[in-house]
Amino acid sequence: MTEHPRPRRADARRNLDALLEAAKHVLATSGVDAPAKEITDRAGVGVGTLYRHFPQRSDLVIAVLEHEIDACAAAGPALSAALPPGAALTQWVRRYTDLVATKIGLASALHGAHQELREYFYRRMGPVLDALLRAAVADGEVRADVSAEDVLHAVALLCQPVPGKDHPAYGRRLVDVFLDGLRR
Repeated sequence: MTEHPRPRRADARRNLDALLEAAKHVLATSGVDAPAKEITDRAGVGVGTLYRHFPQRSDLVIAVLEHEIDACAAAGPALSAALPPGAALTQWVRRYTDLVATKIGLASALHGAHQELREYFYRRMGPVLDALLRAAVADGEVRADVSAEDVLHAVALLCQPVPGKDHPAYGRRLVDVFLDGLRR
C-alpha cells in the first residue's frame, strides 16, 4: 500500500512560500552564509519554522534553486501562449539568463547535491526550451542547427562573472549578442 503525503495546511504553505521568497532575496544579496534570522525576519516567521522546513542550510539552498527553476520552466508555456515564437524564445532565454546570472554562487555552494540538482535542472528546463526552439524554428525565426542543450550551456557560460565587468549586466549583454546570432 502506497502512502500519500498529507497536503500542507494553507498557513504552512504560505509560510513555506514566504521562506522561499525571502531566502531567494537574502541569499542573492548576503550569500549562502546569511544568518537564518535575516531570512525569517524577511519572511515574517520564526526561526523554528525555517528549521522545521529546512533542517540544513543545503536543504534551503536546494529548495530555493528548485523553486526558481520551476518558475522559469513554467514561464515557457505561458510565454508561448502569449507571444509569437521568436519573441517567446527571446523572453524565456532572458528570464533564464537572470536565473543563471543571479544563482551561480548558490549552485556552487551545494557540493554533494550538485549532481542531483543538475539532473533536476535539465529535466525541467530542457523540454521547455526545446519546445520554444522548435516553435521558433518552425516559424522561421531562428536557426535550426542549435539544440536546447546548446542554448542552456551557452547562456550559463556567458553569465560567468568576468573580472572588471559589471556582473550580471555584462552577461546579459553577451546573451543578447548570442540571441542575435540565433536569428535567421
